[in-house]
Order: sequence, then structure tokens, then C-alpha cells
Amino acid sequence: MRIVLLGAPGSGKGTQAEFICAKYHIPHISTGEIFRDNIKRGTELGLKVKAIIDAGGFCPDDLTCAIVKERLAEEDCKNGYLLDGFPRTLFQANELDKFAAPDKVVSLDVRSEVVQHRITGRRLCAKCGSSYHVDFIGDAKTCAKCGGDLYVRADDNPVSVKERLAVYEKQTLPLAEYYKNQGKLFSVNGNGEKAETFAQIVGVLGK
Repeated sequence: MRIVLLGAPGSGKGTQAEFICAKYHIPHISTGEIFRDNIKRGTELGLKVKAIIDAGGFCPDDLTCAIVKERLAEEDCKNGYLLDGFPRTLFQANELDKFAAPDKVVSLDVRSEVVQHRITGRRLCAKCGSSYHVDFIGDAKTCAKCGGDLYVRADDNPVSVKERLAVYEKQTLPLAEYYKNQGKLFSVNGNGEKAETFAQIVGVLGK
């Protein structure tokens, strides 16, 4: 099964991606992780991406598509994939259809006030990267898993979150329409508990 997962920052996309991949035995393909892996391995594509990032630029569509195409050609993707962070533009969506068209596109719909609450209350571990929320840990300053210090990301503030949501909506609306016209878009209410959201996703993808 080939799945594209759409969701704004704070929509719970990362958590649901883990659930989906575990149930359907497909790899979670994140463009950010692909970039980091190629840079780490010093591949030709990785060197190009590093040069662009170091110069403060954004990876162009054609290069991003080339990297994703290469990753989806690997053995672990032969039975499907879950794409996260790609496509971001209509050009990328068109290119993806040429080499590995998705079967279904799941969009996590979450109200802006819920996103604001989730992100501004998020605390990350500087040592192991674990994520927590003040609703559950209160004023805790250290990670329950490794003892590392917890911190707040610089852009996890109301102003930045609002800006990030605006950018996401501008990018995603054309994509949603694109996949809706193909009959592949399925919207899921992501405002509730994790298990409730995942149950809806399973209802869309099948058991």
C-alpha cells in the first residue's frame, strides 16, 4: 500500500505514521530523513543538498523528486510506503505519480487552536530527542527516559506557529484539491485522542 500522509505541524502526523507503518509493515519515508541520510553518506545527491542548505537555500523540486525516487526504488519499499513531507508542491505530486503514485492520501484535519496548544506545550529532550507535553509532565525539567534536559524549540511559540500554519495551508490546499480530483483524498479528524484518530485511519485504509 502506497500512502501519502498530510498534516500540519502539531497535527500528530509523526505519531500516526508510526502506528500506520507498524500495522501495515511499510517503511516511513520522511524527506528530512532522506536528506540527512544522503548528506551523512556523502552521496552525489547529498553533497548537492548540503551545498544548497549551507547557502541558506531550499532544495529545489527536481532534486527533491530525484532523492525520493531513488529512495522508493529500494527493496524495503517494494510492498508500499508511507510518505511524510512529500509531496509539498503540485510539481512534486505530478512527478510522484510518474514513478510511484500513491493509492491513498490521508489528511489529518486539526483545528488551529488545538495545534497551537499542542505545539506551545511541547517539550523536547536535548539528549535523546523524546517529546513530551506539559499536559502530562507539568513543570518537569528532565527527560523521564534518559535524564536529559527538556527545552522548548525556538519556533514553538504562538506567533511562529500561526505563521507555520499559514504556510502549510497555502502549500497544502492545492495538493488536497489535486488528490481529491483523483478520488484518493481521505480526511480524518485529528482533534481527539491518538487511538481515536488511528481507528479512523484504519477505517480509511482497511484492516
